[in-house]
Amino acid sequence: MAMAENTNDVVGAAAAVDLLQNDEVEAIIGPGLSMQANFMIGLGSKAQVPIISFSATSPSLSSLQSQYFIRATLNDSAQVPAIRAIVQAFGWRQVVLIYTDNEYGNGIIPSLTVALLEVDTHVTYGSPVHPSATDDQIEEELYKLMSMSTRVFIVHMHSPLGCPLFAKANEVGMMEEEIDSMQGVLGVKPHVPRTKELERFEIRWKKKIQEKYSPKEISELNMSGLWAYDAASALAMAVEKLGLPGNFSFRRTNISRHSIGLESIRVSQAGPNVLRSLLSTRFTGLSGDFQIVDGQLHTPVFEIVSVIGKGERGVGFWTAENGIVGGLSSDSKASLRPIIWPGESTFVPKGWVFPTNGKKLKVGVPVKKGFNEFVKVTLDPITNKTKVTGYTIAIFEAVMAALPYAVSYEYVPFKPPDGKNAGSCDKILKSHTSFQSQKYDALVRDITILASRSLCVDYTPPYTESGVSIIVPIIANKSKSAWVFLKPLTWDLWVTSFCFFVFIGFVIWTLEHRVNEDFRGPPSQQVGTTFWFSFSTLVFAQKERIVSNLARIVVFIWFFVVLILTQSYTASLTSMLTVQQLNPTITDINELIKKGERVGYQNGSFVYEFLTESMKIDESKLVIYETPEELDELFPKGGIAAAFDEIPYLKIFLAKYCSKYTLVGPTYKFDGFGFAFQKGSPLVADVSRQVLNVTEGAKMLQIEKAWFGETKKCPEVSSSVSSNSIGLNSFWVLFLIAGVASFLALIACIITFLYENRDALINKKPTSSIWRKMQWRYALMRKISNPILLEKMINLLRSGMELMDIAVTALTAKPP
Repeated sequence: MAMAENTNDVVGAAAAVDLLQNDEVEAIIGPGLSMQANFMIGLGSKAQVPIISFSATSPSLSSLQSQYFIRATLNDSAQVPAIRAIVQAFGWRQVVLIYTDNEYGNGIIPSLTVALLEVDTHVTYGSPVHPSATDDQIEEELYKLMSMSTRVFIVHMHSPLGCPLFAKANEVGMMEEEIDSMQGVLGVKPHVPRTKELERFEIRWKKKIQEKYSPKEISELNMSGLWAYDAASALAMAVEKLGLPGNFSFRRTNISRHSIGLESIRVSQAGPNVLRSLLSTRFTGLSGDFQIVDGQLHTPVFEIVSVIGKGERGVGFWTAENGIVGGLSSDSKASLRPIIWPGESTFVPKGWVFPTNGKKLKVGVPVKKGFNEFVKVTLDPITNKTKVTGYTIAIFEAVMAALPYAVSYEYVPFKPPDGKNAGSCDKILKSHTSFQSQKYDALVRDITILASRSLCVDYTPPYTESGVSIIVPIIANKSKSAWVFLKPLTWDLWVTSFCFFVFIGFVIWTLEHRVNEDFRGPPSQQVGTTFWFSFSTLVFAQKERIVSNLARIVVFIWFFVVLILTQSYTASLTSMLTVQQLNPTITDINELIKKGERVGYQNGSFVYEFLTESMKIDESKLVIYETPEELDELFPKGGIAAAFDEIPYLKIFLAKYCSKYTLVGPTYKFDGFGFAFQKGSPLVADVSRQVLNVTEGAKMLQIEKAWFGETKKCPEVSSSVSSNSIGLNSFWVLFLIAGVASFLALIACIITFLYENRDALINKKPTSSIWRKMQWRYALMRKISNPILLEKMINLLRSGMELMDIAVTALTAKPP
């Protein structure tokens, strides 16, 4: 075994050439730095000698694709998933990368940036620090970072540069009031199991170091030392398995005494075998399980630690299978243990603050002509200052005031162009923001949340109801027919009612004429009395006495039916005669499109795109308006039959003109108005949460009342073309009850009559003469009363029942 020392990249390369040329080594453990690896990997491939590095961690080395380069350490990119999981767990959306400006630091940046984008976290700034940077240069860079809003810093650098960086960060106030410069910092490192072998090795290590170095020069054993020991052990095991001959001894080589010409490098005969044996070597080393996968150490479990004072405290782990966990046992929770952050705070930092350079949040507000109830921009003639008011502004200010921290902002008025299509991303970028040039940080106006717009800006939840509807004029139906008194009831109810009046009259006559003198007399008098009694119940003016109990039951039920019927008739007729009937001019959107009527839409609204692309309305049929007054004039003068607009605008219009217009047709679903912020703005999450709090609370009602006033009650509009008459389907149960009760009373009456005259019905003398039988039948008929009248009443009852069957059949028949 040969050993060569090197102090920089050039000397290290020369040492490798010397080992290959003069010492004819079969494997090299090294290089120590990623910058030296590029040249040495080429030497190993040329000589077919395995190059085993325990500290060259740059991800860019993997792209060299040399099978003779073995990384007995972790690729820096291996820790990227763990870092991404931590950032995602705390909900940070913006980070700043601070890294060493060399091969080691630059190698991890591409993979880390892409990984963070996968969880919707953006790298707002990259801060490369030169390895030889002075304290003043580091301090200057830190002050630059303090002027930015992002407060999540991912630091990737070695200790010689990282320690001064954290010390300076503490000095300039970036670590709050901590005594220790790294107090509260989170770190990620490979998890090393605490084994007895490791503890024994640490004892031997300290003893050996103490013999050779002074106490001030002694340092703790780090991961690179453990990987170096495991790499040497793996190489020794691989050589032993091959059984290679030779006396391995240590001797120091003087680099300067040998030639370093690359043409003299020999090709190793044992190198390929050593490589194969090394790749198949597996064991449990000081750092854990040692196994080479795809030319590098396989990804282990990462431990997440929090710096406390001079030491560290484990707060969790990350594994490729389970992500972040509190422990490595099967029942561990998928979360980190409590963390004490910089400033001795237990609250998770939100990850951003407003810059210390005094910059305010620039809020764009539109200067528009109509519907100023939402946003109104005026110029104060006295102070010459711009004043912004309105419903939307009131909600925005209430939301910003509810944030748990102070936000300084200013309104920046702008006048959007009069483009017809404001729904696409291009129109949003050109008309609303100069978001491309970041002229505005937020947009506060009555802007609808659309899918196409969400690709360009971040929206808060809506603070108004959503949807697009149609508004049309209404007309009053003032015509009254002379036969209007017949309209309250449908024809089938009229016929059924008449039949039941006749039927009830017949039932009462049948039950009363034998026992009540008021229902006796000549046939014409009995018919008149029957009809008079029946129809007089309509106004409860009957004078005839009711003697039979059965008749009283029938009359009581009939009175209830008549009462319900007359009251319903009176109410319906009163409504027809007194209430003004208002009807919209158009009730169906398909009818509007089919006739090719002209329609209106608000200037600058996405409704234009909706009408031309979704509703397929020709552009020549569209008319623009900007104010409610212009829309009101368009109906009689502009020749439009309807107008399409968003519900909040239509409510304002109806509040002024509800006696002339109404909403019809379906409401097309869209999200309501929301506040727009720059894509990736850290304010969106907190503002969205407060939007929900404000809209769900009593503050919202106060704002609506202040800007829209009390809701005006508008006349009801009927868009139905069907009759308002009352039909039989509303009373068939009442008629059924009255009919059943009447039939039961008739049956009871007949049974009673037959029972009382049972002797006359039984002929005990069969030899009686025909004359005696005729006398008996005559006497029976005299008891019943006039047979002619009886026959007429039976025929009338039969006709009434047929009519009732017709009515019931018409009611129960299924529609075609």
